[in-house]
Amino acid sequence: MIVNCVAYQNGVSIGKVTIEAISEVLKRDNTFVWLGLHEVNSELLAKIQQEFSLHELAIEDADSAHQRPKIEEYGDSLFMVLHTALLQEDQLEFGETHFFVGPRFLVTIRHGASHGLSKVRERCEAMPQQLAKGPGFALYAIMDFIVDNYSPVIDGLQARFDVLESAIFQNRPSRQTMEGLYELKRELLQLEGAITPVIDICNELMHLHGHVIPREVSVYFRDVADHIKRIDRAIHSMREMLIAAMQVHLNFETVRQNEVVKKLAGWGAILAIPTMVFSWYGMNFRHMPELDWPFSYPIVIGGVGFGSVLLYIRLKKSGWL
Repeated sequence: MIVNCVAYQNGVSIGKVTIEAISEVLKRDNTFVWLGLHEVNSELLAKIQQEFSLHELAIEDADSAHQRPKIEEYGDSLFMVLHTALLQEDQLEFGETHFFVGPRFLVTIRHGASHGLSKVRERCEAMPQQLAKGPGFALYAIMDFIVDNYSPVIDGLQARFDVLESAIFQNRPSRQTMEGLYELKRELLQLEGAITPVIDICNELMHLHGHVIPREVSVYFRDVADHIKRIDRAIHSMREMLIAAMQVHLNFETVRQNEVVKKLAGWGAILAIPTMVFSWYGMNFRHMPELDWPFSYPIVIGGVGFGSVLLYIRLKKSGWL
């Protein structure tokens, strides 16, 4: 569950720290602790709460791992929740990353589908001057990493949409294609619900909580907000294209049904000719003079056939058959 726990002094790593020693390390000047956790249990959360003096309501939210994206202030620390997204075997899966941020610490707790944060830590450690600004810069680096990983998800969903769109125009409308469109629409709505609150979170970090996020760090969150806005526009564009594709699919299905109805009506009109003629001879009239004429049968059959063929040719030219 403990992925990494490192103390940094003036932006430089001074080594790993045990959970029990965190409170002592935090007493040093210009030092903060960055603790990374994954699928943590209640027992470890209780130790974390004690070492960092975290609020019990924030600990309760972190333990449940079913939170909406948000930011909350508890005393001199912040509690944040961001949703992560991954495409695994062409299926969209969501996870959560919880943050406890204070002037001297940063705690991340990952739940569900998410990328590891080791690369983010390595990149931050390669920039000690930036990391010396405190846990606020590390928070920015993680948020930027999470937001950047939305882009491959968007690309994957766009590729799936392209396949469905091609199926609409190249193949006959099918229930499978419509189900794929509806599933894609549902995933886009879920993704939009995950990223939209991040804009408000970034705005709050830019303008508030100066005791946790220094002014020289708050400007970085504008970059995260810009990335989110671009992704949000991409989602809206895809949703509009998706709605249009669904309408086209339904229109194609309507046209196909109309073609079927036209063909049935055309054949019905052709069959109406022999049905009408033969129904005459099914009547029980006593005097039907043509019955005694030897050429009656071939003339009637020929007339029915000629009328049917003539009507078939006319309907064929009109596009009904």
